[in-house]
Amino acid sequence: MRKLINSTYLTLDGVIENPMWTMPYFDEEAASLAGALTTEADAMLMGRATYDGFSAAWPNMDENDPTTGAAFFNNVKKYVASTTLTDPTWKNTEVLQGDLVEAVTALKAQEGKNIIQYGFGSVTAQLIKAGLVDEVRFWIHPVLEGGGNLTAALTDFKASFDLVDTRVHKSGVIVASYAPKTTA
Repeated sequence: MRKLINSTYLTLDGVIENPMWTMPYFDEEAASLAGALTTEADAMLMGRATYDGFSAAWPNMDENDPTTGAAFFNNVKKYVASTTLTDPTWKNTEVLQGDLVEAVTALKAQEGKNIIQYGFGSVTAQLIKAGLVDEVRFWIHPVLEGGGNLTAALTDFKASFDLVDTRVHKSGVIVASYAPKTTA
């Protein structure tokens, strides 16, 4: 069974939106870890907000420049959880139909590499509650943006996690990886 790995960049105060603040911290260490994540994946899952941001940015990047990651993002199979997106324009994008949990359960049952998800919102919450997220990686950046709240969109959401890995980069970025605790 494929793994679903969520990778979310955030500031110390919980901002995840418009992550241009990550750029000064995206050094060789970060590129190596991000590259390993994409190398181990052959599909990407996202909610509508992430799709809108990514589909506006990635197609404009040079796929011939291996440092951008654009070749992966533009060519990987993409799945969008949305009830309002009907005609995605970003190539290799499919809108999931029907029940989200059923659709992602079917994706995970397929042969293939990992499925990666960026961003953290209601889609992630639903998938964690359903036991479908295998790992959450929070890339904590030493930045305060103001007004952040990682869980603002989440209501009635509680989950516990086990720490599976921690990496501290020279830039000050901490990547804390967690696996959701299973309820017995």
